[in-house]
Amino acid sequence: MPSDNFIDKAFSAMSDVVLKIIPTDQKSKDAFNYYRAGMSAQVDGNYAKALGNYTEALELEEEPFDRSYILYNMGLIFANNGDHDKALGYYHQAIELNPLLIQALNNTAVILHFKGEQAEEAGEPDEAERFFDLAADFWKRAIKLAPNNYGEVQNWLKTTGRSG
Repeated sequence: MPSDNFIDKAFSAMSDVVLKIIPTDQKSKDAFNYYRAGMSAQVDGNYAKALGNYTEALELEEEPFDRSYILYNMGLIFANNGDHDKALGYYHQAIELNPLLIQALNNTAVILHFKGEQAEEAGEPDEAERFFDLAADFWKRAIKLAPNNYGEVQNWLKTTGRSG
């Protein structure tokens, strides 16, 4: 039976090969190594270590596409820890660098929808509608990129009159 870290180990082995084959400068290699260490720590649940590695990777990485994934992963950690505002900040930065990052679009929408539900429960219908409208905007962007995904979301958009 494969170990729990099989995917992580396979990714590490592949990335070592890629780093040896593709000519990159040392700064890019170092950034990737920090990113890889961050992913490994994140998988192990060591979020503080993961954030430290991601921060180091961000300082070194100049490629916007690669930076977007680092920021996205940082957003995941904050979302998992319940710090939704900080997560949104990282997701927005990731989307700014990579508008095609479907996962960040979806996760942003999920948090905004959750905030809408909280506002609704708190008896703030106008605030709830504002959050629901924002969530719908992000989900529509994600659906444009992956039209066969998000069936439940597409149903929500239709039933709430936000699909247009």
